[in-house]
Amino acid sequence: MAKKFEITPLGDRIVVRPSDKEGEKKLASGIIIPETVDKERPAKGKVVAVGPGKYEEGNRVPMQVKVGDVVLFSKYGYDEVKIEGQEYYILSESGILGILN
Repeated sequence: MAKKFEITPLGDRIVVRPSDKEGEKKLASGIIIPETVDKERPAKGKVVAVGPGKYEEGNRVPMQVKVGDVVLFSKYGYDEVKIEGQEYYILSESGILGILN
C-alpha cells in the first residue's frame, strides 16, 4: 500500500518533485556547469500532490493538473521544501506552463 504524502497543499497550490538535473554538464576537472548558464529554460517535474482549487466569485474552480502529471513550470515561482532527503517545490497552478503528454 502506498504511503500518504506528507504535504496537503491548500487552495490552488501544487507539490512537484523536480526532475533530475539532466542539463548539467560536468567538465573533466570535475566542475559542474548548471543548465542555467547556457539558457534560461522552464523546470520540469512530476506532480505529487494537488490542492482542492481556489475560489472565484464564491465557486471553487477545479484544478487542471492531477497527481502523476509531468509539468513544465517557471523556475522562479516556487518555494522549496525538503522531506526525508527529497526536494519538492510548492507552486501555484498559475506557475504551471504546461502538461507534458
